[in-house]
Amino acid sequence: MAFIRKKPREQQLQLYSKERFSLLLLNLEEYYFEQHTANHVQHKGSRYERKIRGSLKICSKSVIFEPDAISQPIIKIPLRDCIKIGKHGENGANRHFTKAVSGGISLIFSQVYFIKEHNIVAPYKIERGTMEYVFELDVSGKVEDVVETLLQLHRASCLDKLGDQTAMITAILQSRLARTSFDKNRFQSVSEKLHMECKAEMVTPLVTNPGHVCITDTNLYFQPLNGYPKPMVQITLHDVRRIYKRRHGLMPLGLEVFCTEDDPCSDVYLKFYERQDRDDLYFYIATYLEHHVAERTAEGCTLQWQRGLLSNYQYLLHLNTLADRSCNDLSQYPVFPWVVGDYSSSELDLSNPGTFRDLSKPVGALNKERLERLLTRYREMPEPKFMYGSHYSSPGYVLFYLVRIAPEYMLCLQNGRFDNADRMFNSIAETWKNCLDGATDFKELIPEFYGDDVSFLVNSLKLDLGKRQGGQMVDDVELPPWARSPEDFLQKSRDALESDYVSEHLHEWIDLVFGCKQKGRNAVGAHNVFHPLTYEGGVNLNSIEDPDEKVAMLTQILEFGQTPKQLFVTPHPRRITPKFKSLSQPSSYSASTADSPVSPGEESFEDLTEESRTLAWSNITRLRPHEQHKIHKEAVTGIAVSRSGSSVFTTSQDSTLKMFSKESKMLQRSISFSNMALSSCLLLPGDATVVSSSWDNNVYFYSIAFGRRQDTLMGHDDAVSKICWHDNRLYSASWDSTVKVWSGVPAEMPGSRRHQFDLLAELEHDVGVDTISLNAASTLLVSGTKEGTVTIWDLTAAAILHQIPCHSGTVCDTAFSPDSRHVLSAGEDGCLNVVDVQTGMLMSSMTSDEPQRCFLWDGNSVLAGSQSGELLVWDLLGGKIRERIQGHTGKLSAADLTPPNLLFPPADVPFSSRELPVCPLGRGRSPPDPGWPGHLHLSLGLRDVRLQNGSFNFHMEN
Repeated sequence: MAFIRKKPREQQLQLYSKERFSLLLLNLEEYYFEQHTANHVQHKGSRYERKIRGSLKICSKSVIFEPDAISQPIIKIPLRDCIKIGKHGENGANRHFTKAVSGGISLIFSQVYFIKEHNIVAPYKIERGTMEYVFELDVSGKVEDVVETLLQLHRASCLDKLGDQTAMITAILQSRLARTSFDKNRFQSVSEKLHMECKAEMVTPLVTNPGHVCITDTNLYFQPLNGYPKPMVQITLHDVRRIYKRRHGLMPLGLEVFCTEDDPCSDVYLKFYERQDRDDLYFYIATYLEHHVAERTAEGCTLQWQRGLLSNYQYLLHLNTLADRSCNDLSQYPVFPWVVGDYSSSELDLSNPGTFRDLSKPVGALNKERLERLLTRYREMPEPKFMYGSHYSSPGYVLFYLVRIAPEYMLCLQNGRFDNADRMFNSIAETWKNCLDGATDFKELIPEFYGDDVSFLVNSLKLDLGKRQGGQMVDDVELPPWARSPEDFLQKSRDALESDYVSEHLHEWIDLVFGCKQKGRNAVGAHNVFHPLTYEGGVNLNSIEDPDEKVAMLTQILEFGQTPKQLFVTPHPRRITPKFKSLSQPSSYSASTADSPVSPGEESFEDLTEESRTLAWSNITRLRPHEQHKIHKEAVTGIAVSRSGSSVFTTSQDSTLKMFSKESKMLQRSISFSNMALSSCLLLPGDATVVSSSWDNNVYFYSIAFGRRQDTLMGHDDAVSKICWHDNRLYSASWDSTVKVWSGVPAEMPGSRRHQFDLLAELEHDVGVDTISLNAASTLLVSGTKEGTVTIWDLTAAAILHQIPCHSGTVCDTAFSPDSRHVLSAGEDGCLNVVDVQTGMLMSSMTSDEPQRCFLWDGNSVLAGSQSGELLVWDLLGGKIRERIQGHTGKLSAADLTPPNLLFPPADVPFSSRELPVCPLGRGRSPPDPGWPGHLHLSLGLRDVRLQNGSFNFHMEN
């Protein structure tokens, strides 16, 4: 649980300091400067004089005395309530004594708070009336400095305007930071090299603690100005797993560092005074991590979630983290949806859609009658308009849920008081009803409702939270009838979150909170409009010159709640796998599926669909070079393998089509159609005809049986770059910026009547098209252009579904996943990009240090050919390279597998050696590199492929 996981660290820090004192005793936006060991002298000079030992803490808006004895309350004196401050007995500070006492500080004030008497967390006790307290410092020489500091801070607290108060306190703080620096004696090693040092604040819930940040070649340090809660916070860079830039108070000044993969609580959250300092520190850490940690993106998480590698709970946590939500910032605490709408039934029926909340609507729109009232007000409202006067997530709402485990946070937020007993978190059903019917209550939930720690539902600390109007004391949270215990409530809530219904509709809620319906016209249409100050970019604090207005604006931003950073601008895709089998499965994997075979009757959630499970490549990483044959003078541009696997057809920039026998290992045919380069080739069904495309604008049909050209299609005004064939239709891509669809059957015998191909469709592009690919049913086509655009076409209507500019250079290769739900593209920019076919959203982008010119994939793993001649095996879900196979000395730009029905046969059908031919390919009309040999490389064959226990095992030929 997010909040609970953070508490042990805080408790550990407090144990380290042996104090009851906490920064939560300060007011919001208050700083703790220094402390001094001292005695609180009661009844000074009288026979009842008594000294209480403790420490005196000087803060920007108050003086706090913490007695050593826990039976004594902590004393907090607001500086604004002080009447006089001085050395005891001087300048009338104490008119009852004439003799000055060395080391004494006198405070005369009108109000004092008593906190945590007997170390019990309870509302603060307040005593009013003119009083004088005397504190004697152990080091008497410090008295004058402390008095001077208190007088300066007192003047700041008594200024009329809040903006002036803030400006003066900020000046005092910056002066203190400027007079100090990071203590380099605290480096872990004398050999550490300093990269940078700057001023910053460490952020924890409701608290910021100023100090100095330092980064070396091995460690990140934070040294608090006040030495609290310990003199130094140190993080070893090698331990860092994730790092995120954050906005704090809607300003881009935050940085959060995680040393764990899945814990939503960071190890340190820093807020900088200058954006450049934040960015420089991020750069240093990111540079160190570049080869250690894979970057996590929203699109990559979406892909993993769609495939069932992330549960709904894990995915929402990742989205919150990526959208600047942090457990350290209560104004941006992780937000989770209400998913259950039934809190009155005796049994929770997760098979009934009526059990669930409508996830397509914000909380404020769930009650139709209330929504009508809100819309009436919205229509009459002047600009800027908003539908809801309160947010769905704010510090008050978070602590409303967590008051039983975080009472000190609630007391800090509400100036030492708990909320009215009848407004507390008393009942799940009551809270839900108020969210449906209340005029100003639109709050969502927090991660704890779907975790496994019940402490936020149980008053285990025996807090006195008040008495309700009916006379009952506020104690444990009342659960719905269908929950037998707090543990049962959380278990059923988790079951509901992971249910089929929620999995099928969660994308609708994501659109509202993190996606395309978060703001703008779509938000208005979805009745999802909140106050402008809650949105990123809603106000520019730097442009506000009035200090009072600026402080008030910042306070409102921090306390009202903030809308998450927008992660998606197009509709979020649905989840592909509604049933999620194991919540303990890691979010990414690197092991081969062969290491964990799946039995025939057992579901595997690692694969996209049943189809991709059938096509899984278990041992693709074991490919090794097998044969090499020199058959062309220049770069090979295309490969086609016969159904039997006995013949390999290749085209080349040397303008020839060649037929190579795998059995005899001899060249059998060499055909030249023109003096221009050939760009690609394919075999028609039946293996009787091979089709080649040429830079001379034509497509040639060659009869294998009769050994001669049988048809020529003069179809384009520029070079034909790629061809595809399906169900008697030819698809041709060209540098003339078109893809053409032709209908026709080529002549079967030479000398017979030539067939006239009919043009069925012409798909227009803005620039030349370099590659195309069809889905399995030939209902969709994807094209890639020279300018990096990937276009998905609906062939049934000859219309564009999506146009995605996802590469910075030429798109070299494209393909659909086996189930047609995704498109993978490879480009000269070194990127492999995954696009969701339904939404057109770029879901994942993986980058290598060299162009990826061709690939083969099963929907999960990718075998890509690189510029250096390596075969790269990519883990598409983990976003990383699993294996590098050195097979060639030149650039790899074409690859082919034996036909799927042979490579992946039915159960227990063996077949003989099948090769994976991979050839260099030159694209474009410039001469090929001298280092591009015209070789056909036959990689190690995949022999005796059998279906065993639901997974494929490939036995490699040695």
